[in-house]
Amino acid sequence: MAAPTYASKIADELERDALDRFLRYVRIDTQSDRDSPAHPTTAKQLDLSRLLVDELNGLGLEDVEMTEQGYVFATLPGVDAGDGPTVGLVAHVDTSPDAPGAGVDPQIWTSYDGGELVLPGDPSQVLSPATSALLGERIGHDIVTSDGTTLLGADDKAGVAEIMAAAAWLLANPQVPRARARLAFTVDEEVGRGTEGFDIARFGSDFAYTLDGSTVGHIENETFSAVKLSVTFVGVGVHPGTAKGKMVNPVRIAARFIASLPTETLAPETTEGREGFVHPYEISGGIEGVTVTFILRDHDWDRLVEHEALVRRLAEEAVTDPRATVSFAREEQYRNMGEALDRVPHVVDAALEAARRVGLEPVRSSVRGGTDGARLTELGLPTPNLYTGGNEFHSVREWISVQDLAISAATAVELLRVWADPAWRERAAS
Repeated sequence: MAAPTYASKIADELERDALDRFLRYVRIDTQSDRDSPAHPTTAKQLDLSRLLVDELNGLGLEDVEMTEQGYVFATLPGVDAGDGPTVGLVAHVDTSPDAPGAGVDPQIWTSYDGGELVLPGDPSQVLSPATSALLGERIGHDIVTSDGTTLLGADDKAGVAEIMAAAAWLLANPQVPRARARLAFTVDEEVGRGTEGFDIARFGSDFAYTLDGSTVGHIENETFSAVKLSVTFVGVGVHPGTAKGKMVNPVRIAARFIASLPTETLAPETTEGREGFVHPYEISGGIEGVTVTFILRDHDWDRLVEHEALVRRLAEEAVTDPRATVSFAREEQYRNMGEALDRVPHVVDAALEAARRVGLEPVRSSVRGGTDGARLTELGLPTPNLYTGGNEFHSVREWISVQDLAISAATAVELLRVWADPAWRERAAS
C-alpha cells in the first residue's frame, strides 16, 4: 500500500528541524524509575530539561523556567489573536523503563520499500508490515528506528521535538496569526507521576493538549481509568530441612493466585478497543512474603471496580491455610478524561480542525493507556491528546516516520492558528 502524502507546505518546512531535534533528544538517556521515591525519579531526565531551557531561550521565548521539580515552562506570545485563549502544549521528557534506554543509536531508513527492516544492533529484531501493519502503509516514507538494542524514545521525544519545531517555525514567521501558547515539558509521565508537581495556576493556560499519541490523525479524547494494586502474601518461613507441617510457602500461594487469573479475557494480550484488563507486571519477594503488583485498566469506572473486586477475591481464595495472610495496597492513578472533555467540546473540535487543515481526515479515538492529560483534565485543565506519529512504544521495535513527525508538528502550528481565528472561535462557541 502506498504511503499517505501530506499536502502541507508547513510540514515540508518543518521536516528537517523536527527530525534534527528528535535525533538530538533521543540520544539523551531520560528513563524514569518506578521504584524511586524522588521527584523526578531520575536526575538524568533533567539533562534534557536543561537542554530545552537553553534552546527555548535561544529561540527567544518568554518566561522560560525550569521548576524545582524539573518541569520546563515557556511562553510563546500570541500574534493578532485578539482576546483569544492561552493554549497549552505539553509533552514529557522521560522514556519508559520497560526496555533499555541508554545509548540510543537512531537509524534512518530512507524511502522505505515495504520490506523487512533488520535492526543492526540485534538482527533478531525485525520490523515488517507482517508484525507492524502501519509500517506497510508508510512505503516511500523515511523511517527512524533504534538499532534494536534500546527503545527509540519517540514516546515522547517525538512530541517534544514537534512542539519545539512548531514554536521555532512560528517565531520565524511572525506574519502568521497565532494564539498565545504556554509550553510545558514534564517528567515522570511513564511511571504515572507526570503531574505530581505540575502547578496548573503557574502554567496558566485555559486548556491544553498533550502531544503523546501515536497514529497521525487520531485525536484522543478518552483514556483508561487506572488503579495500581499490590497484593502481598505472607506465609510461615522455616528451614526447608525441618519444614514438614510448619512451612507455609507464599511463593506457592502467589503462583496459585496468578494461575487463577483469567487468560482468555481481561489480559492485555487478549483485549483491544474499549476492553479493560488486569495485568500482573511485577513479582517480588521470597519465603517470608511475596508481592504481586498489578495495573488495572478500563474506560468504564464501574467495570474497573469489578476488575479490582475479582483480583481481591481470587487472592483471598488462594490463601487456603489460616496461618497465611493476604493484604492489599491500592493507588488510584488517573480517571478517564472523556466525560470532562464532553463538557468542553470546542477544545477537541479545535484539534479536529487543525488536523483537517494539514490535510488529514481526523478520527476521535480512545487511549488504551493514560497521558498527563488524563490527570490534568481531572484537576480542571481540559487536555485531550494529539498524535505524534510514533509506533510500538516501550519496545526496542519502536519506530516513527519522518513525514509523520513533520505532519504532527504542522498540526501543532495549525492548532495555534485555529485558536487565533476569531471567526472559528465564534462558530465553536455557538
